[in-house]
Amino acid sequence: MKVSFRWFGREDDSVSLEHIRQIPGIDGVVGALFDIPVGEVWPENRIMELKKEINQNGMSLEVIESVNIHEDIKLGLPSREIYIENYKQTIRNLAKAGVRVICYNFMPIFDWTRSDLAKKLPDGSTVLAYEKEKIESIEPMDLIENMENLSNGYSLPGWEPERLKSIKYLFQLYKNVTEEDLFNHLQYFLEQVIPVAEECDIKMAIHPDDPPWSVFGLPRIVRSKENLERIVKLIDSPSNGLTICSGSLGANPNNDIVDILCHFLKMDRVPFVHIRNIKIAKNGDFEETAHRSIEEGTLNLYEIVKTLHNHDFKGYFRPDHGRMIWGEKARPGYGLYDRALGIMYILGIWDSLERNKTSRKKGEEKNVAIN
Repeated sequence: MKVSFRWFGREDDSVSLEHIRQIPGIDGVVGALFDIPVGEVWPENRIMELKKEINQNGMSLEVIESVNIHEDIKLGLPSREIYIENYKQTIRNLAKAGVRVICYNFMPIFDWTRSDLAKKLPDGSTVLAYEKEKIESIEPMDLIENMENLSNGYSLPGWEPERLKSIKYLFQLYKNVTEEDLFNHLQYFLEQVIPVAEECDIKMAIHPDDPPWSVFGLPRIVRSKENLERIVKLIDSPSNGLTICSGSLGANPNNDIVDILCHFLKMDRVPFVHIRNIKIAKNGDFEETAHRSIEEGTLNLYEIVKTLHNHDFKGYFRPDHGRMIWGEKARPGYGLYDRALGIMYILGIWDSLERNKTSRKKGEEKNVAIN
């Protein structure tokens, strides 16, 4: 299992590469070119510059999150052709830099959605939170304004201003788009790009909808085991993979993360995993928590990590959103301290499982020798 850490670049991240490399066990950085407008080709020279900067700090750049999908592709408009061609070229350019996984999502208009970016917990830390009543009672434009005001001055992934400024027009375009339409548009996209990904030895890894239900009446199709099963069957290829995000899928208690992981690991369709914890209220609201499972969160991270270990997971994981702790000022969910603690918790579980495995093996060898 390869340990990675998301980074938003030298100009737009409170966390430096120098700090990331000091986290024990770290292998690489999950990066992107966040200033390239959605739908445009990522220039090869810019990708190589990013790779060089990360390599010079002793880490690899093998996972990209995200190469976002233009809305015209999701809508199935005739103009999608140019954006799909651009996406293919971006895949080729990333392959030249040694990238092995591209995480992306297919959520209409909005990426991840929260009602609060800094909900204060009893211990004084702040977290991302989702309250259904607040989301259902707010207008989309007001939500966008709230997100901007609470972002601590940082850009928010999936909330690109140039795209969201035409929010009313986009809602009109999606007015009659059904979930079945969205599935068909995803299939068309995958039929075009997966052959290129195969040629480039890259795994595409779709990210679940966050949260895993419809928001503002928009269709969403990556929210359950059944959805994921349908997606991997759209194109039967190892390059048509999944990003299993414990926090996104886990916000719906009906999603058994361990079962989902086990099922798709057996199919070799999970190149990338996001590991985080959440606490789910009885009414379905949730807030993000420390990674530790015993008291803080609803999800059993021990069993999640154990499942990865049992399947000898060779892919990439990163700690997902963390709390804002110890006075840190950073992009909401993406500070240094709590995500680093998350890595230590996850690796602590992994290392214990490794040690138990080694001890059992030695015991078996000893018994064989005695017999």
